[in-house]
Amino acid sequence: MIVSRREQWLGRVLLVILMAVTVLPFVSLFVTALHPSGTYPAGLSWPATPHWSNFTEAFKAADMGRLLWSSVLIEVGVVPVSLLISTMAGFALGHLRPPGGRALFIGFLLGLTLPFEGIIIPLYYQMRDLGLLNTRWAIILPLIGLYMPFAVFWMRAHFITMPDDISEAARIDGANLWQLFWRIHVPLSMPALSSLAILLFLWSWNQFLLAVVLVSDPLQRTMAGALGAFQGQWGTDIPLLCAGSLLILTPTLVIFLVFQRRFVSALLQGSLKG
Repeated sequence: MIVSRREQWLGRVLLVILMAVTVLPFVSLFVTALHPSGTYPAGLSWPATPHWSNFTEAFKAADMGRLLWSSVLIEVGVVPVSLLISTMAGFALGHLRPPGGRALFIGFLLGLTLPFEGIIIPLYYQMRDLGLLNTRWAIILPLIGLYMPFAVFWMRAHFITMPDDISEAARIDGANLWQLFWRIHVPLSMPALSSLAILLFLWSWNQFLLAVVLVSDPLQRTMAGALGAFQGQWGTDIPLLCAGSLLILTPTLVIFLVFQRRFVSALLQGSLKG
């Protein structure tokens, strides 16, 4: 399809506008964080003397070293388990196609329509009855279950496009079902697995609602969840609050920038297969 020069320029202008809308809030946070502590900056005015020490003060005030460790523990509990279960389920539903698999897949699709807000109250009482309130398990276990519909849907979409000839050749060579899965299909699924891992990492890191409702101790929450407590303590100090917000956002931005090529390639691969 031939694209006219006018359409090319229109597309570029739209991309520039979207980029400006996306980047402007981060620029505003960054500029505000450099103002003197306790002031109320207006607009995007650059301070006469940038106070870089606000980032150090915010790091110490929020005890972000411990918050970072708490978020890492939650990520370790959520991402690998979710990847393992969803990969096995996606392989079964997408490649093995067992009896009743379509009905089970429809059940996972219905799970995609389930909002976190709609189950937070019964989830609270369930975690209370299990004795898991105010622990990281109250975040880890629900997140694994809540992410599972999308993760299974993602991996099934990958495995359903895998040629059956690969499995037939492996079976002729004597591979059993586990070897077929672990040695053949999992290595071929690395683009889909890596992109799913990035999504699960970002969603878990930025999880706010479950962390605030199910865990009262800020040091047991995700960094995004702990921002609520930090805001309550330093809500009147706008520069310090902006500095803390940027520190919390930095790991997700770094992860996405480092792995963006792999993530985009996996999306493109899925679109071409589909």
